[in-house]
Amino acid sequence: MTSDPVPVLCLPYAGAGAGFFRKWRQSAPAGLLLEPLQLPGREERTDEEPHRDVARAVHALLPEALDAVRGYSRVAVFGHSLGAILAYELARALEERTELPVAHVFVSGSPAPERGRAPQAAALDDAEFLARVEELAGYRHPALESAEFRELLLPTLRADVAMHESYRPPSDEPVEAPVTCLRGADDVLVTEQDAREWHTTTSGPFTYAEVPGGHMYLADAAPQVLGLVAATLEGTGRQPTVSGRFTGPGATCD
Repeated sequence: MTSDPVPVLCLPYAGAGAGFFRKWRQSAPAGLLLEPLQLPGREERTDEEPHRDVARAVHALLPEALDAVRGYSRVAVFGHSLGAILAYELARALEERTELPVAHVFVSGSPAPERGRAPQAAALDDAEFLARVEELAGYRHPALESAEFRELLLPTLRADVAMHESYRPPSDEPVEAPVTCLRGADDVLVTEQDAREWHTTTSGPFTYAEVPGGHMYLADAAPQVLGLVAATLEGTGRQPTVSGRFTGPGATCD
């Protein structure tokens, strides 16, 4: 990384907590600073009511984000699935409400905001809800096999899914920061067309990247993703317009 490191605020997928990205620190290239943000309703914030609205979540996250990156001259954001939407709207809030420049926005495993996600799961009963989430994500958290943990995790997971399915962009104005969209090459939930539409969300450079795997590819691809993020922020990889090419560790980008 450069002598002027850029901290990366990390937002988790539905039902997950900051601990997912804290473990990524073990795989991070030297100098890459990961700053996971914790949402209410999980891990050390289990006793707090989870958010069900993206705008309210971002409003609450903004001061926490600023505290996490205090002393740095720039910031980047990264989020997967629901976290991609939260990261994008947090980047918008940082640009509109603060003087802290956003160096880059990394969104992963989510359709572009204007494509949205049709309500498919949030209103189902518990058994149907879990089956639908597993079908859509291609992944079932091992903790959900325990009745005790399932009872603990289900309200937050349901709130997160409802937040993602009800999200509508508050503005059609793009952010100024460059945007990189990552997608698992075999993701059946988010199509390539869905992902490439993120190019409309920025007035700056846009990059589309594919990583081997399905919707939850990042569970096994931390080194590849972190290598791409580090190269982008360091400037060793190009940050092209949508028609450019970039090849990062374990990923193909254009």
